[in-house]
Amino acid sequence: MTTQEVANQWAQMCREGKNLDCITELYADNVVSKEMPGVPYGEIVSGKQEVFEKSKQWLENVVEFHASEISDPVVADNHFTSKMAFDVTFKDRGRQQMEEVCVFEVKDGKITNEQFFYTM
Repeated sequence: MTTQEVANQWAQMCREGKNLDCITELYADNVVSKEMPGVPYGEIVSGKQEVFEKSKQWLENVVEFHASEISDPVVADNHFTSKMAFDVTFKDRGRQQMEEVCVFEVKDGKITNEQFFYTM
């Protein structure tokens, strides 16, 4: 798949709430995920299974999604970016509105790096 095809499929799957399926299908085995400093579930996580578990842990902490928005991806060569916004109630910290910019790198049709920028 091209970077554009990966980006489009990533956005569609995330909009449908298939975040974990997205990791299984679109991520490379050696993917690296980077979060903002201070995140309780790991600032840097390496490996598809570890990224899957990190995402699963985040999702399991969600009580309710009140609203979510994922922008259309913007592609440049082998990278794409998207803005995500959520209104979410978490088990451990209550209701929160979040905005983040996500940057992804694609090699050989798989996501090899992801990084998230937001304010905690």
